[in-house]
Amino acid sequence: MNKQLKTIPHFSNEEEERIFWESHDSTDYLDWSHAQSVVLPNLKPTTKTISLRLPQHLLDSIKAAANSRDVPYQSLIKVWLQEKVQNH
Repeated sequence: MNKQLKTIPHFSNEEEERIFWESHDSTDYLDWSHAQSVVLPNLKPTTKTISLRLPQHLLDSIKAAANSRDVPYQSLIKVWLQEKVQNH
């Protein structure tokens, strides 16, 4: 396919680029037939710190459950939240 590709504009920041790609089709700018698969093994998900107030008895129960599984209680909370979201 010898489609004439458009030139990708210069973006001054990521937000500007994001807005552009939300309203434009990348196939007008890139020849995806030459794309290659990439594996990024060291990529870690972005995390955000939050503050969560729990009753002391609930936190104690969570810590006890985590201790019996030999995992940090915050990790156990994340696992439980992920399971609940997937099953919802």
